[in-house]
Amino acid sequence: MSSGTQVEPLRAPPMRRMMRAAVYRGKDRVVVEDVPVPEISEGEALIRVAACGICGTDVKKIHYGFVRPPQILGHEVAGTVVAVGRGVKRWKAGDRVVSFHHVPCGKCFYCEQKLFSQCAGYKKTGLTAGFDPNGGGFADFVLAMPWVAERGMVAIPDGVSFEEATFIEPVNTCLKAVRKARIATGEHVLLIGAGPIGLLLLMLAKVAGAAVYVSDPMAERRVKAIELGACEACDPSSVNATEWMRARTAGRGADAVLLAAPFPKLVDEALTAARPGGRVLLFAQNDPEMRIEFGAAAIGVEEKEILGSYSADVEMQEESARLVFSRELPVAKLITHRFPLERISEGLALAANPTRNSLKVIILAS
Repeated sequence: MSSGTQVEPLRAPPMRRMMRAAVYRGKDRVVVEDVPVPEISEGEALIRVAACGICGTDVKKIHYGFVRPPQILGHEVAGTVVAVGRGVKRWKAGDRVVSFHHVPCGKCFYCEQKLFSQCAGYKKTGLTAGFDPNGGGFADFVLAMPWVAERGMVAIPDGVSFEEATFIEPVNTCLKAVRKARIATGEHVLLIGAGPIGLLLLMLAKVAGAAVYVSDPMAERRVKAIELGACEACDPSSVNATEWMRARTAGRGADAVLLAAPFPKLVDEALTAARPGGRVLLFAQNDPEMRIEFGAAAIGVEEKEILGSYSADVEMQEESARLVFSRELPVAKLITHRFPLERISEGLALAANPTRNSLKVIILAS
């Protein structure tokens, strides 16, 4: 280009008034329809969604009708800032970002105890595409409210795709779970369930220094687990996972069991597979109507622990981003299916009823 050539400055396109969004209209009913683009106010940031992962929690809310319609779900969000409200200093139009949907207040009793997910402010959703705020990632645009725009967004570096960046939130939740389970170097860990979340738990337990063994009935998922670093993988439909694990630990059982499958009966099996004094971390047991039974002696006599872990931890936000952005966790290997927003019903159905070759499902905005 010659030095005398004048370049027309880039101008942002005029904002649209309407957008496409997948609206939850009741149990098992999601409709892609036109809704207003959220209006931006002081301290807020408007993000054009590029990609949003489907989480198992989204599937449960839709299938069981756990939330009141209408809502726009989707909280594993990555996209580009298109506008910011007055007073926003950290972000500008054109920034590529990931946005969390929950941010703790940092001042209450629970925040002082570092139980951030129990903070009343954390429970208030700060990312919305309209209606009752509930993430909003299954839409063309989402609005980050002031507390999220200030403390709940992460810049995506050059060379990292939007699809990879959608894993920041689920990686955070899994990192929190692995640390809650106190996974340590040299321990023998049994992972039950090698779906997308289970495989993230596997990779993070490996980062923590553990030897990880996997139980999953799908052969393809067992192969993927080995590819991602599992020592061995068994088929629980043909092998007694407890005896299989004891044979690899001098008869003791697992130091810790990470349960990433949502079936109540597996809690008792996980307790049986854990050694005396071992830990069982429940990751998938977040159904408010689920009831679980297990032998009391596992806790009262064998001194095993049952631990729960819910949502993300703001203090692990930086580490979670580093693990994804550096590709220390090869999260792209988990993506098997992509659907445009207009075909989200197919994506939700696949996430709810996985096939032998399906893992993570990503929705791409129009």
